[in-house]
Amino acid sequence: MLLLLVIYMLLFLIFIFIVFAIVQIKLAGLNIKDFYSFIEANQTLDKLYKFSKKYDRLTSQDQLIFLKEAERVFDAFDKVPNMLWEEEYNKYMEVLDKYKDIKMVRWVNDN
Repeated sequence: MLLLLVIYMLLFLIFIFIVFAIVQIKLAGLNIKDFYSFIEANQTLDKLYKFSKKYDRLTSQDQLIFLKEAERVFDAFDKVPNMLWEEEYNKYMEVLDKYKDIKMVRWVNDN
């Protein structure tokens, strides 16, 4: 019986923490969906950053994949306040520079 009571108390505390997190996100003026997409985009940003540092020459298919993923990251980061991602600013700018370089190369090749 005591074990069941402890389990219920732990579940109640977890529920309270989840509600508290949701309220904090809402008070910051964000949607839960936007915040979740920001978390996913942050992980993608790390991968793109590593990828942009390793590879100078990309195939056209790799360039397209990089561009699409980078655009998803940029869209997600635009939906949240800058103070949430100021620690990731350098990575963001590196990926943005690589994005611009790829766009320029593709534009030159198309013309």
